[in-house]
Amino acid sequence: MGKLSNNSGKDAVKAFQKAGWQIRGQVGSHLVLTKQGVRANLTVPQHAELAPGTLRSLVRTSGLTVEEFLALL
Repeated sequence: MGKLSNNSGKDAVKAFQKAGWQIRGQVGSHLVLTKQGVRANLTVPQHAELAPGTLRSLVRTSGLTVEEFLALL
């Protein structure tokens, strides 16, 4: 497993966009991303640093592995 620390919400959104996710909108300080063919939405907080557990949960929901996500960063 790779290391999921010191990643901002902005960096996470860029990585998810490379994986085919699109920004659908914003609710407060959270961006909502969707992907065609996937029923789940990703809600990414726009914090300077995301908690590793939060980021791991987003990666799991997106269908990526941690290694695939780290390669997209």
